[in-house]
Amino acid sequence: MSKQAIKLSVDAVVFGYEEGNISVLLIKRKFEPFKGQWAIPGGFVEHDESLETAVERELLEETGIKINYLEQLYTFGKPKRDPRGRVVSVAYFGLVRPNTFDIFAATDAEQVQWFNSNELPKLSFDHKEILNTAIERLQGKITYEPLGFELLDKKFPFSDLEKLYTTLLGRDIDRRNFRKKIIGLNVLDELNEKVSKGSGRPANLFQFNKKRYFQLKKEGIIFEI
Repeated sequence: MSKQAIKLSVDAVVFGYEEGNISVLLIKRKFEPFKGQWAIPGGFVEHDESLETAVERELLEETGIKINYLEQLYTFGKPKRDPRGRVVSVAYFGLVRPNTFDIFAATDAEQVQWFNSNELPKLSFDHKEILNTAIERLQGKITYEPLGFELLDKKFPFSDLEKLYTTLLGRDIDRRNFRKKIIGLNVLDELNEKVSKGSGRPANLFQFNKKRYFQLKKEGIIFEI
């Protein structure tokens, strides 16, 4: 039996939500393998650091982005996924507002850029598989966890929340049913303020009830949309 020689790496799938669009943060690799090609940010775990520390470090070093919480996605370990040898990668993912960050490439990244999720370049390694897995997880996640607190303005019309869910799911939703279910969760406070959008009549503004929102996020929910 040959001696086990496995290296451990981490990858960070960062989704951005803005104005009804989903984007993905990618880096252009500075070195081989796949020099000059686009990839998900990531790298090898150092001997004295945890997986969480490693993925936060790699993301910061390669893109300039610091995220408070990345959720572990899946472990990818096909024998020939990396031409440098036997490399197992633990992937993480997060969802942010792109305009809250200043991105810049560093270390082994030649360039960093947000790409529309429908117009992605060819990805190196098995990063297309990792990205597809992250998209599936994100779409599943919104059926058991309320999303939007970090992604919408502090005060917003209900239509902005509808647009968020429609965009993340990649399909239309039953608006009346969706509104009934969201209001039933009691995570929104309706404000005595209105906003005008387009030619329609002014719409009421809402904001998230922080205490109730994070309580429900912790407990978890299941609701069909």
